[in-house]
Amino acid sequence: MLTPDLSPDAAYAALSARDARFDGWLYVGVTSTGIYCRPVCRVRLPRRENCRFFASAAQAEAAAFRPCLKCRPELAPRALAWSTADASRTLALQAAAWLDACDDPGASVEDLAAHLGITSRHLRRIFAAEHGVTPLQYLQTRRLLLAKALLTDTGLPVSEVAEAAGFASARGFHAAFTSHYRLAPTALRRAQGPVTACGEPALRLAYRPPLAVDALLRFLAARSIPGVEQVELATHSLVRSLRLQHRGAWVAGRLQLRFDTVRGLVLLSPCSTLWAAVGSLVPRVRRWLDLDADPLAIDAGLGPLAAATPGLRLPGCLDRFELMVRAVLGQQITVAAARTLAGRVVARFGEPLPAAQCVAGVERLFPTPEVIARAAVSELAELGLIRRRAEALIAIAQRWPELEPEVSRSAPEQALTLLRQLPGVGPWTASYMLMRGWSWPDAFPPGDVVLARQLAGEGPALTPGAYAQAAERFRPYRSYAVLHLWNNA
Repeated sequence: MLTPDLSPDAAYAALSARDARFDGWLYVGVTSTGIYCRPVCRVRLPRRENCRFFASAAQAEAAAFRPCLKCRPELAPRALAWSTADASRTLALQAAAWLDACDDPGASVEDLAAHLGITSRHLRRIFAAEHGVTPLQYLQTRRLLLAKALLTDTGLPVSEVAEAAGFASARGFHAAFTSHYRLAPTALRRAQGPVTACGEPALRLAYRPPLAVDALLRFLAARSIPGVEQVELATHSLVRSLRLQHRGAWVAGRLQLRFDTVRGLVLLSPCSTLWAAVGSLVPRVRRWLDLDADPLAIDAGLGPLAAATPGLRLPGCLDRFELMVRAVLGQQITVAAARTLAGRVVARFGEPLPAAQCVAGVERLFPTPEVIARAAVSELAELGLIRRRAEALIAIAQRWPELEPEVSRSAPEQALTLLRQLPGVGPWTASYMLMRGWSWPDAFPPGDVVLARQLAGEGPALTPGAYAQAAERFRPYRSYAVLHLWNNA
């Protein structure tokens, strides 16, 4: 089952050329071997009559093909579908995102349907129409491929791999892995030992080149919150603290990552407390660094604007509440001043990391919504916030636990409306949150002075209508246009 605009003959041509542009969008199952590969696989080209083509790894595995041990389909970047013109398709994509981050072995289709606010029957129908497999087949493939990556790249015990991948027990994992792949889990252990980065065990995450690593890290460094995040431009590395849910409980710790630009990889090294939650962590990191973007398509869509910095990515976030606080703090002040205020908020309200997990510049966690919700206006004012902004942050924190899931389920226009209902959140902040917090590729913050100046060039200042019209030529990648215009300025 392929995307509508790609025929089997075109897919075979892409496979023959080992065209990296189709990596993550296309998989080939070889009937003579029972194995499926990425289009970039360097093994001998199979005969055309032996090839079956699929749009996802889950479809290939549902057809009883096993993943190639050489090209490792679990490393392929994800294929992103951004259209929201069809409500059913939007729900199916949101369902897949929920399954990608699911590490609860007891999760069911009914749980997912309840999260989306639809019936389980409707969910199965729209999911199969969009993804070509059932939700449970999709989830099983995701878990098995994550386990395969952990077994190949790390030295984690098999029991910990099973837990991290979302299986209820090591015995159940062993049975599923063996029956599905006809291979014992321990057979994947690398002869040369686990992958390491920054002196610690690491998991490899692939992306589609080019990726403007320096530009991405400069953007993150300028906005990094003291005590929470530290960016090292010289070594293309980053370390930060993080809190996330794992099987209904919160776990906290530190992660490190390093870009390997030669091999087109990010080496992700969570601390010991976060390895168990790596199934939830990996989708967050991929969205944060925009690793699943298709830079050739985006740059082609933006034309000359992208020429100066090809492969520029849209930085997301690991914590949407953190980004919201940062966005509100940054209203009408400089990026550097907002960074200073955010550092004060962390120093006053953030929880310290355990000493064993601290590194230079990363010692605390960003405060939770619950902590900010209980703060007094005077406590925030003491940090340098004006009273109205302090009141807005407290009100946002009080509403955030219920609001964030609702925004996540919404189409972009509805999401903007919901975000603008928050006190202190105007059109610019709502658009910025959609762009970075929810990684929406086609947002364009209204009334941005820098963007208006860049769009006007040497001409007169733009009216609001002319500003919006000038941005239209960048659809459907207006968020990337924003980054390029800011970068140019």
